[in-house]
This record gives sequence, C-alpha cells and structure tokens, in this order.
Amino acid sequence: MVFGHNSNLKVGNATFHVQTEDRGESHALIDTTVYYQGRVLHRRTNNYFDLLPLDEDRQEALKLRLEDQHRTVIEEIRNGTVQLLIPPATPGAQPAPNHHPPAQSLNEPKTLVLELTNADSWLSGRHATLLLSIREQNGNPVSNAQIRVEIEGSENAEATHAQAGTDGCAQIEFEMPRITDSTAALVIHAEDHTAKGHLRFALRAKPRVA
Repeated sequence: MVFGHNSNLKVGNATFHVQTEDRGESHALIDTTVYYQGRVLHRRTNNYFDLLPLDEDRQEALKLRLEDQHRTVIEEIRNGTVQLLIPPATPGAQPAPNHHPPAQSLNEPKTLVLELTNADSWLSGRHATLLLSIREQNGNPVSNAQIRVEIEGSENAEATHAQAGTDGCAQIEFEMPRITDSTAALVIHAEDHTAKGHLRFALRAKPRVA
C-alpha cells in the first residue's frame, strides 16, 4: 500500500500544512498541496507513468518518490525557493461605514488540521491503529471533535466513529476490510460545532502471490 504524508511547517509566525498524496494508479499522479488557514497557496503535481504497471518493487519506488517530493517541497519552503504569498490579515480592523463583507466570507467554513501521527506504521497485518491529532489552524487542540473513518473502495463500507480527547488526540482501532477497488482510500473526517477537516490517503492492495 502507498500512503500520503501530512506535515505542519512553521516558518516565522506562519504555520503551513503540507499534504502529499498518491492520486491512484488510474491517474498516476503524486500531488502535493500547501495550505494556510484552509487556503491553497502552492501545488505541485508529478506523474509516475514510468512506474506503470505497478508491482511490488515499483510500489516501493513510488513510495520513495512520494516521500522525496514531500520532503523537497518542505525544504524549498524553508529555504525560500518556494515563496508563499500569505493573504493579508487585518484582525480587529473596523469596516468602513455602510460596508458589508461579501456573504461568501461570512459563510466560509473554518478548516480543522488533521494529522495522522503514525502515518508510516498505522497498519499491522489487517489491524489498523490510527493515532490522530486534531487542531485549529492556529495550532490549538480541538477538544471532543467527532471523528469518522471510512475505507473507500472496500468490501465493507461501514464507518468507524470516535471522539477526540480534551488534548485533541484520538486513538482508533479497527480491522481492515478487503480492498476491492484500485482507487481505494483511507478517509478521515473530523468536525466540531464550528469547523470541519479531513484527510485522504490512497491505498493499494498488495498483489496476491500465486
């Protein structure tokens, strides 16, 4: 199986969320997106057509390529090769008379930042153990967030539900269903009364040995 990577990166006073995913063999794309307070500031996509069709060795090569792209984007943000333009914020500013913000900005939902802290070791055999951290964009933990975990593209569509603790962390365990689709994914949703967030990791069944 090939997983994605998620990292929070602090540069100066700003914290960025970097997410890299394999879009699945049908697309053959490695996609890295950089978020700031729910807004996309940078995106990088590279194909891996040269690795198709995937076998066990090429899956390992894809995993290494995905990890390398994730690390490269983070390093380029740190050293300034990738310059991120942060939208200006004016906290506390008073609107001009008779000025009303656009309805879209009033209704724009806040985004929670989810991190799978054991992304490289969450699956042992068929037993899954997810260690999750759920935070606001400013880094504060989200207490008692409601969590839903689904395995898309599997024989069992039943979701697993849990609730984060007061520290914004949760441990969720379940048995992995059999993967039935080449675009299968581990999808994690979290929400509280003010915001929502999600993570999506592409999954791939191991080839059967004859």
